[in-house]
Amino acid sequence: MLVQPHLFIPGPTNIPEAVRMAMNLPMEDMRSPEFPKFTLPVFEDLKKVFKMKDGRVFIYPSSGTGAWESAITNTLAVGDKVLMSRFGQFSLLWVDMAERMGLKVVLCDEEWGTGVPLEKYADILAKDTAHEIKAVFATHNETATGVSSDIAGVRKALDAAKHPALLMVDGVSSVGSLDMRMGEWGVDCCVSGSQKGFMLPTGLGILAVSQKALDANKSLNGRMNRCFFSFEDMIKTNDLGYFPYTPATQLIRGLRTSLDLIQAEGIENIFTRHHRLASGVRAAIDAWGLKLVAKEPKWHSDTVSAIYVPEGVDAVQVLKTAFYRYNTSLGTGLNKLNGRVFRIGHLGALDEVMLGGALFAVEMALKDCGAAIKMGSGTGAAAEYFSKTSTRSATSRDAAHGLKAA
Repeated sequence: MLVQPHLFIPGPTNIPEAVRMAMNLPMEDMRSPEFPKFTLPVFEDLKKVFKMKDGRVFIYPSSGTGAWESAITNTLAVGDKVLMSRFGQFSLLWVDMAERMGLKVVLCDEEWGTGVPLEKYADILAKDTAHEIKAVFATHNETATGVSSDIAGVRKALDAAKHPALLMVDGVSSVGSLDMRMGEWGVDCCVSGSQKGFMLPTGLGILAVSQKALDANKSLNGRMNRCFFSFEDMIKTNDLGYFPYTPATQLIRGLRTSLDLIQAEGIENIFTRHHRLASGVRAAIDAWGLKLVAKEPKWHSDTVSAIYVPEGVDAVQVLKTAFYRYNTSLGTGLNKLNGRVFRIGHLGALDEVMLGGALFAVEMALKDCGAAIKMGSGTGAAAEYFSKTSTRSATSRDAAHGLKAA
């Protein structure tokens, strides 16, 4: 088939043509005297996306998992006590990494479909008067369950307890799509990756680090072994515009264009767009009579919706039908949700017409697999919602062309 496959998984996301073309260039000399003129502004513009007040951003040739590991090994020591919560596949994997790297995890094991338990965190931190807990971990957006958590609330719990622990945030499926106020919320390490809100292929682990975390790194004196992910090696070369090893130059060229697109749209407009698109998806889900994995509206994610299939319907067959019959990729249910859930990724370079196509494919695949849904119910509900709403950028565009504002 000549038609491009339709991709609606929660990462990798669709790549804008301008970004793809920016990466289509010959190999270049990453040691040339001209290279810093390109890289140094990239570091600075990345900080704007994270809304940082101080610190710096590191770019590793890795996935977000590499940035996870860098955050841990550069700021903590074997045997340190950390507070974590587990409520989905990716928060589960973060806990697993922490334990395998020798940290003592104080674990809040939560129901999948919920998020970071603020009251439990506040209670644990208040009781830790000796400040044995060295870091608090929070998954901003749990991609497996379509759950977003309140990072500002975690900061309030730390401040209320007057606790000095570092705040570590997994923002892999949130940064660049959901509001991340690293400086205002006192986040010390925020992990992201290139393949989601930054609209690039997988391959860059992006880690934003506060000055407090950099200071913690200096005080470690090598208590946790590290080499490839070392802050020290990166700082020495990054300050000059270079890297301690061969960087993924084409991906960074694409990142430059992605940052230009983000700046052109405006980060606040991007958050508004994602909320609007997610709301349209949720309108469709309601019309189908299906349920989200997210237990309450406060947990709803604006970047991915994890949806239970009706009883008697196999989610794996829904995914296969969408893929083979309708040329559409949807996200699978992970871990205990396999066979029970499918996911729609609605983040990155996306608009309502693209998303309408995803909902159209979902409707057909569900019907083909035996779901008793009315054809056109979900797509119609989403269309109704989209037609009555608009982002600020869309309104200004409408006005410029003499169209009636929604």
